[in-house]
Amino acid sequence: MDATRARAVRRCVPFLLWCLVLPGCTGSGQPAPTEHPTNAQAPSPTTANDLQSDYQRVIKNVLPSVVQIQAGEALGSGVVYDGNAHIVTNAHVVGSSKKFRVTTANSQQVLTASLVSSYPQQDLAVIRLDRTPQGLRPAVFGDSARVQVGQIVLAMGSPLGLSSSVTDGIVSATGRTVSEGNSEGGTGATIANMVQTSADINPGNSGGALVDLNGQVIGIPTLAAVDPELGNGAAPGIGFAIPASLVKAIADQIIKSGRVTYSGRAALGITGRTVVNGAYQPVGVAVVEVQPGGAADKAGLRAGDVITRLGDRDVTTITSLAEALAGDRPGQRTTVTFTRDGGRRTVAVTLGEQ
Repeated sequence: MDATRARAVRRCVPFLLWCLVLPGCTGSGQPAPTEHPTNAQAPSPTTANDLQSDYQRVIKNVLPSVVQIQAGEALGSGVVYDGNAHIVTNAHVVGSSKKFRVTTANSQQVLTASLVSSYPQQDLAVIRLDRTPQGLRPAVFGDSARVQVGQIVLAMGSPLGLSSSVTDGIVSATGRTVSEGNSEGGTGATIANMVQTSADINPGNSGGALVDLNGQVIGIPTLAAVDPELGNGAAPGIGFAIPASLVKAIADQIIKSGRVTYSGRAALGITGRTVVNGAYQPVGVAVVEVQPGGAADKAGLRAGDVITRLGDRDVTTITSLAEALAGDRPGQRTTVTFTRDGGRRTVAVTLGEQ
C-alpha cells in the first residue's frame, strides 16, 4: 500500500441502503409548505467566537499528544498514553512490524519506537519510544460511559500522511458493534460499544484521537464505513472509534504484563464456518471443532452441529456470531439454538473467555 495511507482504515461493515429525501418533497408527492419565519435571527457572534475558542483550546492542549507512526511503508497515528513514553495505536497500524519511526506534533525530528505488544482481537497495540523527548505530553482519556449522542468531537491524526490534521463532527451514535475485514492488513476484529462519529476518518487517522471539548480522548479512530453502491468507496460521515474505556483496559494490561491477561470477551470455544443454503444464502455457523472443556463442549455441542441462534440473536454467519458474542461477557448464561440430524435443539451455555 502507498506509504501515505495507513493500513485498512476503510474496512468496515457495508452500508447497503442509502435514501435521499429532496427538499421541497413530502411522502405524498405534494410540494412541502414553505415556512417564512418572522423572528429569525443570525447566530450570535459571541456564541460563534466562544465555540471557535473552545476548538482552538482543545487543539492546543491535545494535538501535542498525537503522533504520526511509520510502520514499514505504511503511515498511521498514535496517542501518547503516559509519561513513560508509551503510545497507544491500532494493531492494524503496527501490523507485523516491531520497530517504528515516530514524529510528534511539536517537532519534525524522527524518533524511534519499539513494539510492546499488539492485541489484534480488539485492534489495539502499544509501542514505546526508545528515547523520551523533552515536553512529551500524555493525553487525558475520558470515561466512555459519559459519551452522549450529539457531543461535538474532533478527530486528530495524520490522514493521508498530513500530520497534525484535525476534523470535526459530532457523536452520531454509541454502542455500535462493528466487524472489520481481513483484507489490506485488517485484523478481522469484532469490536463492541464503538463510538460512531461524523468527523472525517480518513486513511492515516487510524490510531489517532477522537476528542471532546473538555480535551479528553473518548476514542481511538479505527474504521470508516464503505458504501458498496459506490464501489466500496468511503461513506462520508460514518466513522468508528474504539471507546476510551476499552483502550485503557487493554493498554494498562499490555504495559503492566506485556500482554492482555483478561480480554473481557465471551467465547463459545468452537471453530466454525459459515453455512449457505441452495440459494447461496448464509443460514448458520457449522461447528468444525469443539474446544475440550470449553463452553460449547460443556453444553453438549459437537462437530457437525449448525448454530442458528445465540440467546435472542439470530446467527447466520461467523461475523454475526462474533457480533452476538461481543455484547456478552465471560461467565454469562445464555442459550444456543442449533440443528443436528435435521432436528432443532436449544441448550443452556455458560460462556467462556476468548
